[in-house]
Amino acid sequence: MDLTVVIIIIVAIIAIIIVGVIVKHKKAESRKQELAGWAFSKGLNFNAGRDGSIASYSFKCLQRGDNRYGYNIVEGNLGGRPVRAFDYHYETHHTDSKGNRRTTHHYFSAVIVDANLWLKPLFIRSERLFDKLTEFIGFDDIDFESAEFSKKFYVKSPDKKWAYDVLNQATMEFMLQSLQYDIEFFGRHVIAYRNKTFTVGYFEEAINLVNGILDRLPESLIQELKGK
Repeated sequence: MDLTVVIIIIVAIIAIIIVGVIVKHKKAESRKQELAGWAFSKGLNFNAGRDGSIASYSFKCLQRGDNRYGYNIVEGNLGGRPVRAFDYHYETHHTDSKGNRRTTHHYFSAVIVDANLWLKPLFIRSERLFDKLTEFIGFDDIDFESAEFSKKFYVKSPDKKWAYDVLNQATMEFMLQSLQYDIEFFGRHVIAYRNKTFTVGYFEEAINLVNGILDRLPESLIQELKGK
């Protein structure tokens, strides 16, 4: 191949890489500005830097892989409760048949709401095709009186009564009208997330969903939890 052609190809590849880096940087800066603007409009604090303490929460979704940290963190009080909204990063590694180690970077967004109550474990997400198969062989999730809710959501908890108390009729109706997120209760916190990066509007939607669930806890249940 002619040397001039080789040089042109190399220069073109370098140019494409540089353009890609610039575009990625501009998108990241635009996202920071959007999140900072949203935080300011709600009276919340914003920090674009990395924070490894986010990984200290015991939620399963935050314990995957390594090099775990949150960034683009918005925090303060919203809906009457302390909240943290953030983007999250972790890495997984794979070694191919030739011994080459490859690292994959994973990114998603989440919100964590402090319930100010000690909650029992509960996991809720949208129903998936694989869930139907596992149900067929006996590994079913918790079913509810609402056939529509049971069809739409997969629910797991070591305490079925707790799940029924939390997901009462009013809460099920509320969730059926809301956007769907993966939700997990652990300790005094509730997390809502998806395995992708949110647009800015979805952060507030997720916070409103968690607050809506907590606002609909029966008063008798709240008093029981406060007693414990």
